[in-house]
Amino acid sequence: MAVFTSSPLALEPAWIDHNGHLNMAFYSVLFDRGVDQVWDDFGLGLDYVKTSGMTTFAAEFHVRYVRELKLGDLVTSTFQILDHDAKRVHSFQELRHVDGWLAATGETLHLSIDQSGPRVAAFPDDVQARIAAMAQDHADLPHPDGAGRRIGLRQGA
Repeated sequence: MAVFTSSPLALEPAWIDHNGHLNMAFYSVLFDRGVDQVWDDFGLGLDYVKTSGMTTFAAEFHVRYVRELKLGDLVTSTFQILDHDAKRVHSFQELRHVDGWLAATGETLHLSIDQSGPRVAAFPDDVQARIAAMAQDHADLPHPDGAGRRIGLRQGA
């Protein structure tokens, strides 16, 4: 099975910086909007948050900027599960221009949160089952280029 791909996402004029391209903060917004679409499929949308006392937080997020996005560009956000357990999902995303080229990648550790603490708590069984099904679909996909990278300077460069 292929990775999840969001519906097309548009850039907003207020997101464009003084360099004429998408400000770095709004790459995160686009990734998050893509995750919102996946969460809806998992049953983790706004109704879940309002009725269950549960939500999700991003514990860690790494962005790699590959190519500039400019006003008028449309992108899609992919979502691939790299690993998961009862309380966490490790995902990798790509922002791709609708013409197919890669603009950015994002890697996230998502946590299931009981808002009464707040504290990390297990996803409900039905949500865990949907996450596990997607993870199984993604199990044979190649490990994404850039996943697990760290920031650093090459020695001797």
